[in-house]
Amino acid sequence: METKNFDIRPLNACDAAAFKEIRLQAISDSPSATWSTYGEEVKRTTQEVEARIQRTETQVVFGAFIDTKLVGIAGLRREPLEQIRHKAVLWGVFVVPDQRREGLARKLFSRVLTCAREEGVLQIQLCVNVENTKARNLYLSLGFKPFGLEPRSMRVGDKYFDEEHMALRLDE
Repeated sequence: METKNFDIRPLNACDAAAFKEIRLQAISDSPSATWSTYGEEVKRTTQEVEARIQRTETQVVFGAFIDTKLVGIAGLRREPLEQIRHKAVLWGVFVVPDQRREGLARKLFSRVLTCAREEGVLQIQLCVNVENTKARNLYLSLGFKPFGLEPRSMRVGDKYFDEEHMALRLDE
């Protein structure tokens, strides 16, 4: 297998169009793995997308690039409130299908983890569709532990999906 070099960095306003494109691809690829629908995501304005990926004190979205092509994303968001600043949410993890099985999701997570530690985050939480066994197994292999199940968390068409809540403690 050929080793590929990925550039992983925080996204900025110049990446808005590429981010929107990859989000639409993620929804098309797996509509039960994202909360927004294709129709909702496609309606987002450039300004909304820029705000969504703009690095702030409480959020960052990382992108993985091969040359100039965005091939993977992962977001980290936390609340500004002092009593819950110690935890953050991992969201929007997606790698384009032709780049999977290259270790890219792990590399993205490693960058997210470094950032979380630098920001003083002590716990990262996420939700994963229980039927998305590949993602669930990835998170388990990264050390996330389940702490609850939300039945009927999402409805896609007439089908309901349960989501498992998971957490990774960074201070253990």
